[in-house]
Amino acid sequence: MNRYSSLCDDFYVNMNLSTEMELPNNRETILHFFERIQKSYPTMRNFYCRDRGDIVLEEDKEDGSYRWCTIEPRRVCSGHVNPEDVRSALDQHRLVLELAPYSLSVSPLDCEALDLLFGFDFTYRGNHNHVVAEALGVPPSLERLLDIPGATVINHEPSVTIALDEDCRLQCRVSVETRTNAYQIRTGDFPEEQLSVYVTARQYGSLGPGRTFAETLDKLAEICQDILDNHVVDHVLRPLARTISMK
Repeated sequence: MNRYSSLCDDFYVNMNLSTEMELPNNRETILHFFERIQKSYPTMRNFYCRDRGDIVLEEDKEDGSYRWCTIEPRRVCSGHVNPEDVRSALDQHRLVLELAPYSLSVSPLDCEALDLLFGFDFTYRGNHNHVVAEALGVPPSLERLLDIPGATVINHEPSVTIALDEDCRLQCRVSVETRTNAYQIRTGDFPEEQLSVYVTARQYGSLGPGRTFAETLDKLAEICQDILDNHVVDHVLRPLARTISMK
């Protein structure tokens, strides 16, 4: 079990490579790319096309842990839900990025952005926004809003993005996404939904000369895990888990 699994109900590591130009969409190219991935991960055998044209290859989802990969018109995506360890998820993403230049003709020059996301889902039936406010608080300048008689928090999704270089091309974002709406709060009818925390590192623009997608992925992984271990686990994930467990 990976070291983040105990912090939430579901943990996943996703990679998105967005391109400036459209990706090849001919049958032979697409099949060759996915067959090469399947050679490394034989249990990825569910292959299909979505209505909007995205091509998907994924594992069975029944056991709660599975890999997936998609090709969209201008994006290649890869994900691993509840991986045994972070390294196995990164190995999958690295394979996709190593194949992309040769199988899909994706050049580092054609890179619009490369994202690596560490996601954490908490299953909760209730007002997500109130739980977030209770667990993480609100900025001191806004705290008194919560003291207004009869006030109910209906939207609270804290998010912060920081630049890690002078050009602002390397960024990291920590964000919370709630899935409670005003109708649910008004009626008191709350479905069991996922409250999510995302830590995303992103490299914008074309890569530098001699720089590969895989090398950039390793840098993004280093950033995500540093932010997680030093700033998010104890100050965001654990307080959320503790507050939800007491509801």
